[in-house]
Order: sequence, then structure tokens, then C-alpha cells
Amino acid sequence: MRRSLLQHILRLFPAETSHRIRLAMLKFVGILPLGNIILRRALSPRKIDLQREVMGIHFSNPIGVAAGYDPNGDYLDELAACGFGFVEIGSLTPRPQPGTPRPRIKRLRKLNSLVNNSGAPNRGLEYVMHNIRRRTKYNHSLVIGCNIGKLTTTHPKNIVKEYLRVFRNTYQYVDFFVINIACNTAAKRYEPRTREEILELIEPMFEFRRGQLDYRPILLKISPDISREQLDTIINILIETPLDGIEAVSGSTEMYKDGKGAMCGAQLTEKSIEMVRYIAQRSEHNYPIIGSGGMMTPNDIERMLEAGASLVALNSGLRENGLKLLKKSAKKIATNQQ
Repeated sequence: MRRSLLQHILRLFPAETSHRIRLAMLKFVGILPLGNIILRRALSPRKIDLQREVMGIHFSNPIGVAAGYDPNGDYLDELAACGFGFVEIGSLTPRPQPGTPRPRIKRLRKLNSLVNNSGAPNRGLEYVMHNIRRRTKYNHSLVIGCNIGKLTTTHPKNIVKEYLRVFRNTYQYVDFFVINIACNTAAKRYEPRTREEILELIEPMFEFRRGQLDYRPILLKISPDISREQLDTIINILIETPLDGIEAVSGSTEMYKDGKGAMCGAQLTEKSIEMVRYIAQRSEHNYPIIGSGGMMTPNDIERMLEAGASLVALNSGLRENGLKLLKKSAKKIATNQQ
């Protein structure tokens, strides 16, 4: 994918710095009197009909923003104006989490990839709740998902309680949930893989949801490093319980052997598409799948949808190739659907 002059300039900076610059520019344009109109004209895939219903939710298009790009929901207005079909906030934890010391995201230029060792920094439940309570101001076509993760310092006996706290407090303000069972970007990882561990985490959420008037879909976000047997266990849980879908995949710690962190970006593309294809086939295409991990180009996104993904979530692709990746991808998908 050809990069613009701005993208080449931003890639001269460290990965985290370039991301902060990009978000600052996005916010600057957004606060201008006609800022959201400017963003919509420049970046939104207008006059392209990619609408779809997934999990009982209407999406203006299947391309969204993965957790970690805007973890605190600070840029929801601007990302809505850009035309994204959905945004995942988080990974969200009950209390603020500073993450690991900087630098914590490393760019591997020759591999067109990033290594994420961030530890899921976010400003905590109270701060994010303030942002998402303002939901009525946002573009109503934007769907908001909440990715729930683990505090690095949480004692194992309190993990379920803390996930449930975030789930219950945000339930009325978001459209769907992604329960992250691939928290692998910090020294203390949390990656439940057995049926018992996973059910212990999600069953209290099912129970809480049964008592609510509104239905919020629940998905699991999984690691690319799990074995085929472990993946089959997760698919069985999907089929046998009220779980609504799967997001595949997070970064890979097995792919990065040179230190701490999870590999993201182009090195992950084939693995993530392969896993989504397997999940779709194994579940007979009956359940929603969000494809993520290694979505760097319009071709990657199109292949992910062809593999069986209902939606595609972007992070590294936006960081490295810019927000125009959405418009270019939507155009390619629409053209090939004709």
C-alpha cells in the first residue's frame, strides 16, 4: 500500500510519538467549526453502501477501530466523522492503568510490523464512563464496543469480580462487549485457555445480562498463540453457551522472540486470517467473528472478510498507514462486490 507524504514523515518518529501526533492532528481538525465536515469529506467512504446487520446491530460498514487505538474514548466524535463502522474502547480496567514504561511500542520497519509491550494503558472506568455518557452527541451511525481487560496488579481471586464491574457499569452505554482473554502485552500476562477458566469469567456476565431489558452481545478476544485444541475448546463454548461471537486475534508473543511484547502488523496477517477461516468453518458460519491482527492494507481487509469475518477491526494498519486506509478499503470491497 502506497503511503502519503504525511505517512512517510510520521514514520520518521518513534511509533508511539507518531501515533500521538496523528491523534493530536485528528483532534485539532475535529474542534474546528466545520471540523467534522472536513473529516467526513476527506476520510469517510461516502456514497459506498457497505451496511450490514451483525449481532442484531446496524453497522454503516464492517470496518472499525480495534481496542488500543483510542482506549479512553477521547476521539469518538472524530472517528465517527471519519466514517468507521464501529470503535472498540479499551482495553478498559476498573482503575487507571499507566502501562509499562516508555518506549513500549517498537516499529520493525523491514517487517512492516509493531511490537506492543504497552500493558494496556487506560485512564480507568470513571474517566471512560464520563466520555461514553456523552453518547448522544456522537454520530448515531457509530457503534461502540467495550473491550474489557485485566489490571496488571489484580490478584487472581479478584479477576472475575473486576471484569464484571466494568461490564455492569458500562452495559447501558455501549453496543457490545469484547472480553479480552489475551492480555499479553505486560510482564504479568492473563490468558485463560481452559474451559473452566473461561466459563468462570463469562458466566457471571451472562447472568447479569439476563436481568437487563437491553441485550448486549458478548464476544471473546483470543490469542493467535493458542493450540488447535484450545481453539476448539473456545469454539465449543461459543456453540454451547450464550456467547455471541469471537474476535481473532490479539498480538502474538510467540512470534517475537527477541524480548518482551506481542507482535502486531504484517507478520500477523496470515495467522489471523487462517484462524478466522477455521473458526468460521468449524462453527458453520453461524456466529459473528471480528477479524483483527495484521490488517495493514485494503487487500488484507478484503481477504479477512472473505475468510468469514463479519467485521474487521484495525489498529496497526491505521498507525502505520493512516486513516485513509478505511476509505481505500471500503472502495476496494465495494468495487469487488459489484
